[in-house]
Amino acid sequence: MSPTNPTPRPGADAQHDGAPAAAPPPIPGPAGLPVIGSLLDLRRDSLGAFLRAQREHGDVVRLEAGPPGLRSVFYAVFAPEGVQQILGTQAANFRKDHPLYEEVRQAFGNGLLTSQDEDYLRQRRLVQPLFTRRRVDGYAEAVTTEADAVNARWRSAESGVVDLVPEMNRLALRTVARILFGLDVEAAVEAIHRSAPVINDYVVRRAYAPLKVPRDWPTPRNLRVRRVTDELNALCDRIIAERRAALTAATPATPETSEAAPAHNDLLSLLAAAGNDEDGALDATEVREQVLIFLLAGHETTATSMAFTLHLLARHPQEQTRIRDELTRVLGDRTPTAADLDRLPRLTRALKESMRLYPAAAVISRRAVEATEIAGHPLPAGADVVVAPWVTHRHPDLWDDPERFDPDRFTPEREAERHRYAWFPFGGGPRACIGQHFSMLESVLALATLLRANELEAIDQDVPVAAGITLQPTGPARVRLRAL
Repeated sequence: MSPTNPTPRPGADAQHDGAPAAAPPPIPGPAGLPVIGSLLDLRRDSLGAFLRAQREHGDVVRLEAGPPGLRSVFYAVFAPEGVQQILGTQAANFRKDHPLYEEVRQAFGNGLLTSQDEDYLRQRRLVQPLFTRRRVDGYAEAVTTEADAVNARWRSAESGVVDLVPEMNRLALRTVARILFGLDVEAAVEAIHRSAPVINDYVVRRAYAPLKVPRDWPTPRNLRVRRVTDELNALCDRIIAERRAALTAATPATPETSEAAPAHNDLLSLLAAAGNDEDGALDATEVREQVLIFLLAGHETTATSMAFTLHLLARHPQEQTRIRDELTRVLGDRTPTAADLDRLPRLTRALKESMRLYPAAAVISRRAVEATEIAGHPLPAGADVVVAPWVTHRHPDLWDDPERFDPDRFTPEREAERHRYAWFPFGGGPRACIGQHFSMLESVLALATLLRANELEAIDQDVPVAAGITLQPTGPARVRLRAL
C-alpha cells in the first residue's frame, strides 16, 4: 500500500481496522480412512503414498496416521525450495529428533548419522580428514580388487544368471569392510550379513509403531536383535582393541599425512588414531559407533546405486553399449583408477540418473524446533517433517517424463539449469553425507570393472522397492550375463 494512498483495498490489511488477519488456508492432505487415516497406505507403500500426495495435494502436504490417541501427524515437503529450507538455509531449526533417528541411535549408537549439536560438530571435525579426496582416492585399489573378484565368480556361474541385489550388497559390503578392517574382512562380512537385515527391520518397525514394546522386555524379536547386536559390537570391539594395541607399538598415522601406521593402513586404524588439540580423540565406544554407521549405512546405499545402475543399463542395451565404448576408449586393458573418475562422464551420468530414479535415502526425516513457514504454509513447533528424494526426483515440474531413464539429464549444461535441490541423493546443507566422494568413487570404478567384462540382459523388468532406513529392493533384479 502506498503511504500517499491510505485507503485500503478490499480485504487487505484488515488488522488495521481492528479485525484479525485472515487465517492461512489449512495445509492440504489425503483424508485417508476413518479412524486410522493414512496408516494403511503408508504401511503398504509409503513411497507410492507420498507420490500420490504430491500429485493430488501439492508440494506441502499434511498426513495423519493411526487411531485417535495414538495418531501421528507429519508434513511432507516436495518442492526443491522447501527442501533447501529444511536441509540447508534453516537446517538448525530442523533436527534429527524424528522417531526413526532415535531408533537408529539406539541400534547403532550416536555416530555421525544421528549425533547432533556439539557432539556432531566434534565428530565431524575428527572424521572429516579421513574423507578428503586424496585419502578416499587411496581406496581405489580395494574397490577394483573386490569388483574383479565378482567378475571371477560370475564367469563360473553355471546358469549365467545373477540377481544384482545380493551381488551388489556383497560387493559393497566386502569393499567397505576391506577399507575399514583390512585383513579382518571375512569375519566382518559374515557378522554384518547376519545382523544387518535383522536390525534394519527392527528399527523401521519400531520407528513407525503406534505403541512400542520396551526394548528390555524379553520378546522373541527383542532377544533376536539383542543377540545379533551383541555379536556385532563384540566383533568391532575386538578389532578396535587390536588396532589400538598395534598403534601403541608403532608410529600412528595422522589425518594430515599420507603416512600410515606400519601395523595397518585401514580406515579403522586411522579412526583410532584421529585426534586434535581442540577435540581430543575418539574413545573406543565412539570409534565403534562410527564404524557401525559406515558399515551398515554406507554399504547399503552404495549397493543400491550400483544394483539399479546395472539393472537399468541391462534394460537399455544401447546405453550400455555407449558406456562400454567409453570404457574401451578411456581405459583400454588397464584397471580403472581414481584418476579416471572424471574421465568417464557417460558412466557417471548413468549412475546419477539411477540415483535419481532409485535414491538410496528415499525419505529424510526431521523435526521442527520452532514454528516456521514453508511455501506460505505455517508449520508448528515440534512438527515432524519429511522430504522425499523419491518424490522430488520425479516432480513433473522439474523433470520431463520423470519415469524415463535418460542419463543425458546430467550433462553439465542441464545440471546447471536445475535447482540445487532438484536432485539430492546425498542430502544437503551442513548434514550432507560425508562419504559422498567415496560413494561416487566406489560406484564408478566398480561399475567400470563389471561392465567392461560383462554384457547384461535384463530378465526382471521391474524391481519392487520399499522405504526402510535405506531404499530396499523387495524383489529380484536378475540379469543374464555374457562374458566379454
